[in-house]
Amino acid sequence: MLREIADLGFERVELSHGIRITLVPGILKAVEEGFVKVGSCHNFCPLPMGVMQAAPNFFQPSSTDSREREQWLRQTKRSIDFAAQVGASLLVCHLGSVKYFWLQPDRHMAAYLGSHPDAVASGDKEYRALVEKALQKLRKRMVPFWKNTQESVLAVLDYAEEKKVRLGLENRERFEELPIDADFPSFLAGLPVNSAAGYWHDAGHAHLKEGMGLIDHRLQLEANRDRLLGFHLHDVAHGHDHQAIGSGSIDFEMLSQFFRPEHLFVIELSPRVTKEGVLASKARVEGLLARLA
Repeated sequence: MLREIADLGFERVELSHGIRITLVPGILKAVEEGFVKVGSCHNFCPLPMGVMQAAPNFFQPSSTDSREREQWLRQTKRSIDFAAQVGASLLVCHLGSVKYFWLQPDRHMAAYLGSHPDAVASGDKEYRALVEKALQKLRKRMVPFWKNTQESVLAVLDYAEEKKVRLGLENRERFEELPIDADFPSFLAGLPVNSAAGYWHDAGHAHLKEGMGLIDHRLQLEANRDRLLGFHLHDVAHGHDHQAIGSGSIDFEMLSQFFRPEHLFVIELSPRVTKEGVLASKARVEGLLARLA
């Protein structure tokens, strides 16, 4: 797996939340032999025992079940250990979600947007009213879940600092996932000064949220630029993310205005992207990064 990536011209990789425990010996061998370096990992990495497919939300720090939160903490510490072992400086983390017994609060806005695809661009007042109503419902229900998330992150910070692994707290694409995008700045400001955690920006997730009228992509970056650690870079085409860069509608010129030399940059593509798409994405990102020199 890693040799194939190295043969495409990549010197550094992110180990994803799809790494099965059976792949670990080969990964350690590849790192030891030095033909690839690991820049970052994605929680949970490796996967919890018995889990055979990508499962970044298998345990959630927001859960109202204390046993699940304990498992999240245990598996996150295990991922931090592995990141340190392979020389990665950062672990990307999801921060849970708000659970509903029956109907999701965004169902009406999603249905309306499906039948009125220009609602966001046209400033449709009926759609905006549906968005505000859904957000009110989310904020009302999220209180215990958000409290659990914040406490869970605080519980793992000292361990991450001890292992010299930063936590990249990722913006998410689904309506009910945490944090709500507007809460990121205050959440990060409330963490201990110089803590091992910061903001991780997924370009595809932000673009999808912008398409739902929930955020402004540029303003989201501006609000979190001081705590920004890095990026997941991929494009969005026809509502699908993780597409080859340049094949969709994300404004990478705008995005690159927030790139800094100290950031990590991860090209995160679907397995269905062709070799040519991977290489074109690599060339596009390298062109943008060349401006930082």
